[in-house]
Order: sequence, then structure tokens, then C-alpha cells
Amino acid sequence: MALLNARNLVVLATFALLALAPAYAAWVETPFYLDLGRRMMILAIGALSLNLIMGFGGMISFGHAVYIGIGAYTVGICAFHEVTSGFVQWPLALAISAAVALVFGVISLRTRGVYFIMITLALAQMTFYLGISLDQYGGDDGLTVYAPSDFAGLIDVDDDLSFYYVVFVLLALCLWFSQRLIRSRFGMVLQGARQNEGRMEAIGVPVFRYKLTAFVIAGTMAGLAGALLANHTDFVNPEMAHWTRSGDLIIMVLLGGMGSIAGPIVGAAAFLLLEELLSGVTEYWQVIFGPFLILVVLYARGGILGFLSRKDGGDG
Repeated sequence: MALLNARNLVVLATFALLALAPAYAAWVETPFYLDLGRRMMILAIGALSLNLIMGFGGMISFGHAVYIGIGAYTVGICAFHEVTSGFVQWPLALAISAAVALVFGVISLRTRGVYFIMITLALAQMTFYLGISLDQYGGDDGLTVYAPSDFAGLIDVDDDLSFYYVVFVLLALCLWFSQRLIRSRFGMVLQGARQNEGRMEAIGVPVFRYKLTAFVIAGTMAGLAGALLANHTDFVNPEMAHWTRSGDLIIMVLLGGMGSIAGPIVGAAAFLLLEELLSGVTEYWQVIFGPFLILVVLYARGGILGFLSRKDGGDG
């Protein structure tokens, strides 16, 4: 497949759009575009993490946003107790997200199909209601993060431009890591288990351990997105972990191209751009977006990048 084809050009254009958003925001003197680009990238990290288990592992989780919520709440609770060091907050957010993903994975990965979907949904809702019950940390009203993560002057998260490029670099690193992981032996086993788990087990591959490891990696990456989101919004609330947020991540993956390494990034950008454009037309923008998504699923199998791959004559 040619290097400069429509698919690759769209991916490059998406990254160019994100890289140049600060310059455009300064040119038109509209900081909103800086916030929008940063939100796109944070949710793209979350969508990338979901794509690892859903697109390549065949594990459709309706509770993936719970790890974003955990990462965000870890930063918020640390700040509430005046622990503002990013060297403490962010590793702790990753560690707790990984630990919860490990526990949830051990429980949910013993099932398959619709049972797996329902268990991940149930575990996520349990965590959501736990967040509501934390009255000390705002309960249903959420918790304001009064102080951003402090990196001892090495990174100024409180500066919008600096923080923007921190998120940009982390997104690029997550994409690079995902690519290396999927193209490794680990990734090959994960994809093989998605296609025929019984056959992989029959040849002696410990499928459960591979799937659990992928589940924990995905949860950890989503926890990073949560830590970034807490600093982006200066506010955390249980809605971050609600199952509807997981639904948004699934839509981003499907829209960009499930099973495509860069697809979730394109999907997150397309999702948020459509949300902004359609919400400017009507407050009931989902009524328009819903049929559009159905058309994508029906006529653009593999999402935007899958559709472009077929136009290029590639294999998707």
C-alpha cells in the first residue's frame, strides 16, 4: 500500500490539526480551540486504550470510562489533601487504575460475549455509585481541583500552552506504544485469541493471562487520560465514570476504525468536531448524530480509516 494514500493523509492531517491548534487559537484570539484540541487528545488516549482490548482483543467493555474516572479522582483527592506533586499524583493514578483493572479483569474475563459486556457495565456502575457516595469529596456534585499538578518547575501544567503540548506528546507516545505492542508477539497472540480463542488455548497459549495483561494495560492508559482530564477541567465528578462515557469511547473507536492503530485518534477528533458543529445547530444534536453513526456502521465498515483503505485498494 502506498505511503501517501488517503488513509495516511487523514491521520497526518489530524495530527497537524492538533499540533497547529494553539497557533490558530492565538491567531483568531479564541482560547476555546485550545481547550477543544486538548479535550480531543485526552479522549483520544482513552479511545486508544479501549481499542487495545476491543479492536484487537475482541473485549467489548461498557465500563472502560471507569478508569478515566479513577485517574481523575486520584488527582482530585490528592489535591484535596494538599498533595499537589505530579510525581506523586500521576504514578498513583496509573497504579490505582491498573490495580482496579486487574481486579475487574480477573472477574469479567472469565465470561464471554454479552455476559462480559454486562459484567463490565455492572462493575462500572458500582464504581460510579461509589463515587456518588463519597460525600467528603463532593458526592454527586463533584470535587473542584483548586491546584494543578506540580512538577517542580519542569512542566507548567497551569500554563495552557505548555499543558497542551504535554498532552500532545503523551498522545504520540501512547500511539507509538500501542503500535509496538500490537505488532509484537503479544499483539499477535491477542489478535489470534480474538479470532479463535479455543484454537489458541489448544496449542498451549495461556490466553487468559494475555487478555488480562492487555486489560490492565488498557486500564492504566485510561487512568493517564483521567489524570490529564482532571487537570484540563479543574474538576472531577462521578459522571466521568458513567457507562454513557464508555459508550462515547466506543463510538470514537467505531467512528475512526476499530482495530486500526490510529483510528481512535481520528474518531475522537471527528466525534468532538461533529458534536461542536451539530450542537451549534440544535441542542438535540444526538438526533442527527445517531443516524449518521448508523450510516457509518452500515456503509463504512471499519470506520473512517477502513473506508479510506478500501478506496485506496488496501487491506484496512
